[in-house]
Amino acid sequence: MPVAPFSNSSCIVKYFSGTAAYSKSIQVPRQWIQSTGNIVLDLGEVKNIAEVVINGKSLGIVWKAPFRVDIEDALIEGENRLEIKVTNLWVNRLIGDQQPGIEKTYTYTTQAFYQADSPLLPSGLLGPIAIYRVE
Repeated sequence: MPVAPFSNSSCIVKYFSGTAAYSKSIQVPRQWIQSTGNIVLDLGEVKNIAEVVINGKSLGIVWKAPFRVDIEDALIEGENRLEIKVTNLWVNRLIGDQQPGIEKTYTYTTQAFYQADSPLLPSGLLGPIAIYRVE
């Protein structure tokens, strides 16, 4: 059962490869901190790896499902700053560099594994995202 709703809005940047940062302020009531069990951030689906930072403290990198992080030790009562840094593969940038009429490329490979019409891969924080308590 989630202890807080969390929504993410999607943003599409075609052919992007690299790290994108998602951030949100969350209010943590006293009862979250005083209750027993652990508070977990569940990122849902992530493409491809994510680092979770709360109030400037890195809580580590998750690289495989389930994309969950225990966040209780970093939380304080009141306002908390949550940042999730997601890094994808470079496939989408390789496909972008193959597009007709492109004037500047950003990648180089010795063999073109992807063509202009290759399908783009899902990337980023796809969710659904939830914060909940594990007893």
